[in-house]
Amino acid sequence: MELRTDRRRVVVTGCGVVSPVGNTTADFWAALLAGRSGVRALSRFDASGLPVRIGGDLTGFDTTGHLTPQDARRSDAFTQYAVVAAAQALRAAGLEPPAGIDPYRFAAVIGSGYGAAPAIQQQYDVLKEHGPRRVSPYHSVLTAIDHPTSLLSIKYGIAGPSHAVSAACATGAVAIGEAAALIRSGRADLALAGGTDDSLTAVDLAGTANARALSRRNDDPEGASRPFDRDRDGFVMSVGATVLALEEAGHAERRGARILAEVAGYAATTDAHHATAPDPTGAGAVRAMRGALADAGCAPEDVGQISAHGTGTVLNDRIEAAALREVFGSDHLRRTPVTAVKSMTGHMLGASGAAEAAAAVLSLRDRRIPPIRNCDHPDEEDLDLVVKGARDWDGDVVLSNSFGFGGHNAVLVLKRHAA
Repeated sequence: MELRTDRRRVVVTGCGVVSPVGNTTADFWAALLAGRSGVRALSRFDASGLPVRIGGDLTGFDTTGHLTPQDARRSDAFTQYAVVAAAQALRAAGLEPPAGIDPYRFAAVIGSGYGAAPAIQQQYDVLKEHGPRRVSPYHSVLTAIDHPTSLLSIKYGIAGPSHAVSAACATGAVAIGEAAALIRSGRADLALAGGTDDSLTAVDLAGTANARALSRRNDDPEGASRPFDRDRDGFVMSVGATVLALEEAGHAERRGARILAEVAGYAATTDAHHATAPDPTGAGAVRAMRGALADAGCAPEDVGQISAHGTGTVLNDRIEAAALREVFGSDHLRRTPVTAVKSMTGHMLGASGAAEAAAAVLSLRDRRIPPIRNCDHPDEEDLDLVVKGARDWDGDVVLSNSFGFGGHNAVLVLKRHAA
């Protein structure tokens, strides 16, 4: 394995997670290792008339200490999730507050797939029922997809580059990759990067169910998300946020930070095929994986773990498995553990790629791989699927896949940090 020494290296010094399996990074990781599901019957609204009545929602989420009451009122949930996850990441990195940091070298790239969907729908109802004078004067601000980065910049004095990205279900991985590029290029030394979404609305559930993409196991919520299982019937829509604190390696080392992992490689491609269905050839996914490995200076045989996109839809799972065979070859693939975090969290959409990157970082830290829940009858017998509980592991490189509607493909390579 060749380490890249010809550019600035990017490391992870903090993770923050708000998810259906826990509202802290520690709770998230403990749930994943235990194989615990966060999918449940929906209670945030009356879903009785919908074909899908389950999802991965948050429980016990609280913004106290992170947002002023005024900012909380003026923020949609997707912004609130991102702010809390970012605070966790900075605290873990020893940077809350970020004292001694050059604000013009501090960046933020937080993405979302759906943005402020609930707030948009709510304000439309206000307009329809009460007229234009009752629409919030903050509507255009709080529903903007860049609202999380805007609020974080004010909260933490982030005066360097800050922006939002949106690439459907690949958003979180794209945000991390693009933030890493800011640091590598010398435009920043520190960045908050990740994704956030809150799309559990009646409209979004109905539309995605009508597209036949969602599991309809309403009577078995915890068993609904089944990546790589023969009995899968679709993905489970979930909410949450994940933010990583990324730093230039020397910057982190000089301040004595604990380095969790290195963001060694990133690549993104587009299928240019269909609005919702992946390219059946898997060519875009293959190219993204190969590009990320090349960016990391890794060969396929260097990879010791694969974090699959693993949605639990037949097309996605089978095309991803075929793409993995193309990149790694069947012999190496049989010896490379594959996990799929969505089996427990459900699909956190714009946050999912970041959540899975965080799980990869924690796997490198603790040398354990979380299992794939509900994979009782594996459909891909030549994949080393981690299905019987968490597995001890001593690898150094994780490849994390994120693919999305619109043909978006993003792949991250995370390494154990070598000083």
